[in-house]
Amino acid sequence: MTRRLLIGLTAGLPMALRAEKEMVTLQVEVKDLQGKPIDRASVVVRFVKGRSKAKFGKKIKTSWELRTNQLGVAKIPPIPQGQILVQVIAKGYQTYGEAHEIDEEEKTLEVRLKPPQPQYSAH
Repeated sequence: MTRRLLIGLTAGLPMALRAEKEMVTLQVEVKDLQGKPIDRASVVVRFVKGRSKAKFGKKIKTSWELRTNQLGVAKIPPIPQGQILVQVIAKGYQTYGEAHEIDEEEKTLEVRLKPPQPQYSAH
């Protein structure tokens, strides 16, 4: 009995180690067009598809909502490698939204926000 358990645990170890390597530490840097950091911008990251959404039978969180710090940086907890959707919302700027393929252990996305477009009215 203990021998089977030991064999089962040993066989699952490489898979567990591989799952650890497939996680990404993501950082989103939000700046304006001149390169100035944007403080307190809302950053929404959603995991779309990739290698694994489950770890040791437990479901991994696949969506995060954060705010940037004074340096314009939002640090996302480790996420699975794969495709993510990133949306950035900041007062006085156009909303940013784009899909990104993440396949490295550490990734920094630099997002440049544009000023709002002028409003026109036909009335």
